[in-house]
Amino acid sequence: MIFKRETSPFIRKNVSVKRMMLDVIIALVPIVLFASIQNGWKGIYVILTAVITMLLAEFVAVALMKWPEGMLRREIFTKEGFKKIVSNFNINNIFCPIISALIFSLLLPAATPVYVVIVGSLVGIIFGKLVFGPYGGNIFNPAAVGFVFVLICFSSQLDAARITATGVIRPDLIEDGVIAGGTPLGQIKDNLGNFGEALGTYSIKDLLLGNIPGAMGEVCSLLIIIAFIYLAIRRAIDVRATIGMILGFGLVTLSVGITLYCINGTNVLDFLLYEILAGGLLFGAVFMITDPVTSPVTKFGRLFFGVFAGLMVALIRFIGGYPEGTAFAILFANMIASALDYFMQGKKNSYSWIQLGVTFVVIVCISLIVCYTVAGRTPMPEVTTYIGGLLK
Repeated sequence: MIFKRETSPFIRKNVSVKRMMLDVIIALVPIVLFASIQNGWKGIYVILTAVITMLLAEFVAVALMKWPEGMLRREIFTKEGFKKIVSNFNINNIFCPIISALIFSLLLPAATPVYVVIVGSLVGIIFGKLVFGPYGGNIFNPAAVGFVFVLICFSSQLDAARITATGVIRPDLIEDGVIAGGTPLGQIKDNLGNFGEALGTYSIKDLLLGNIPGAMGEVCSLLIIIAFIYLAIRRAIDVRATIGMILGFGLVTLSVGITLYCINGTNVLDFLLYEILAGGLLFGAVFMITDPVTSPVTKFGRLFFGVFAGLMVALIRFIGGYPEGTAFAILFANMIASALDYFMQGKKNSYSWIQLGVTFVVIVCISLIVCYTVAGRTPMPEVTTYIGGLLK
């Protein structure tokens, strides 16, 4: 018997990697078109810049790593030399950077400065993928790496671009060309008691149809849901990670909603839908956490992988310093993917009551921590009214 060493993704179904990546691109096309129509050339150049940058970086890296033996550097400018270089490429070297570039660009708001897009694209493709070798060797999601880098290094530029009005935004929210209330999650970041006012500014319908400011790919939740259905039917993604991520985040958010209801009468269902549809949770759960290269191999591993990412999003949103935390959460989840595979070694590739019980306990513990923190930060109406009367 001969054992052959291969890199991920490890596919256990009759679906080729090429077809899976093509399906992901097809699912992204409506979102790209929506972003292009909504934002015009401000959005189109962001997408094109990211795609061109990552494709060129992939070409240069693969050319250098697989340089033909005995070929001089200057020969690359000849027809024969160029053919030798191109012969080392396959369809994965085209589809993979295109998918990473589309996801990365859709995480950005329209009108993001060109230099920010280029720097983020290079960081994402180089440090998120190419430094790990051939396709399948990377442990982090390249789009998440690039986005987190620009979010930390160019936060002011992204904030300025994110709240710029677009043609789809309702005119009554625009003041001097800028969205009056900011992004939906930004409105309630430091004061969840302000949820009623935020819901009055952006309704659930607005969140579904993309009638809100924010990153280009995350604003129209309806298109992301349709993309998920398409990818699930085509078996291009493993739905366990997606369901786990939404389930983990949803249960914590449900607990927070119940806590707010006890404090100030917040509508629990509206709060749950608002938090799920706003921001990048759905986009990350469909297009990023499902990356087969950076995911665990086993069934339970992928479910817990998604749950863990959802819990991290909840911690960052409700306790951390950022109103959104999907990209950070996915990188944290990528860190434990290998540990989950190691834990499942020698075990049956299915679910056990012990595994599901541990997952439930983890969700409950995180929910208690988040709810305790939220309760401490949210003033009770009666107390606020009383203090306000004393100050008068």
